[in-house]
Amino acid sequence: MKKITVLAFVIVLVLSSLPVFADDGMWTFDNPPRKQWKEKYNFEPTDAWLDHVRLSSVKVEGSSGAFVSPNGLLMTNQHVASGQLQKLSTRDRNLRRDGFYAGTQAEELKCPDLEVTVLVSFEDVTARVQGAAKPGATDKEANEARNAQMAAIEKESTDKTGLRSEVVTLYRGGEYWLYQFKKYTDVRLVFAPEEQIAFFGGDYDNFTYPRYCLDVTFFRVYENGQPLKTQNYLKWSAQGPADGEFVLAIGNPGSTNRLLTLSQVRYQRDVGNPLQMQVWNARRDALMRYSETGAEPARRALNTVRSLSNSIKRLVGQQDGLSNQRAMAKKEQDEKALRAAVASKPELQKAYGGAWDEMPMLTKNCRLMRNEWLSRP
Repeated sequence: MKKITVLAFVIVLVLSSLPVFADDGMWTFDNPPRKQWKEKYNFEPTDAWLDHVRLSSVKVEGSSGAFVSPNGLLMTNQHVASGQLQKLSTRDRNLRRDGFYAGTQAEELKCPDLEVTVLVSFEDVTARVQGAAKPGATDKEANEARNAQMAAIEKESTDKTGLRSEVVTLYRGGEYWLYQFKKYTDVRLVFAPEEQIAFFGGDYDNFTYPRYCLDVTFFRVYENGQPLKTQNYLKWSAQGPADGEFVLAIGNPGSTNRLLTLSQVRYQRDVGNPLQMQVWNARRDALMRYSETGAEPARRALNTVRSLSNSIKRLVGQQDGLSNQRAMAKKEQDEKALRAAVASKPELQKAYGGAWDEMPMLTKNCRLMRNEWLSRP
């Protein structure tokens, strides 16, 4: 499934004692829950504040980072930067293992292919995209019409603004938004710690809090050969968050599968996830065997091994959740309630009611395709 690139908020409450509970949620910048924040936390962000944190946040290597100085300094995780560290390394200079520090700007290392993007604007284009699908069109025709309209909107935006333009699909096609990104391609490495402290605790600790490691890397973004003058950046807090303090984490990409039907969720639990686990385990194990042949093969394989291990860990947690009977029972109740609400409105039932009945047949076909694939020699 395509992962949609969005900027979102995730709320957590920092607590000093266990267990730690999070009042979490994820929202796009066009729809922050202002009323909820006001009522529960007495927090009322202004439009200017929301713009500031959005423009301070960046997408780097498919993950998140943030500007932290007025001179283009960018902070992200060491594991996010590990691919660039590997590309900048050689047989005789292993930057990931030994770390790197540029004492002056002249010593900063230019990354070979790193791009940094900032979401500078967004626009609701739902009516244009959905309106492209004419009444009576087949599913294939409607999908092709929407895709063509999305491509036209992106081209129109790029030609007009020069910005990287992307129409993102939200809520399974309930909304479509045009995101316009400023792209920077001159990015240079400033600092990365040695692997031993950056990855202390191993992959097991990667999804835990607190973490006792220095998983951080600094880059600097340049424009026209000079450090980027960044008006929007996050400032250092010497105190850090206090116990019970309301915290917002800004980043991307973000996605959720909460709108999958019960049939789709069961397919993921019984077929999709186990098959994906087989593929990832096989790739990781092959690379581990390759790594054992020498120091240089180990250096080359490490980044992909880490990525696969991280994905496997995430999938294990997801599968545990899908195997939870209480969670599945809640999903079943929610779907029954939604189907009843749709059925109560004849126009909605006529337009959408049949989708739930079609989904089991589609997932059955996916199961047959999976069995055929596994039976191949």
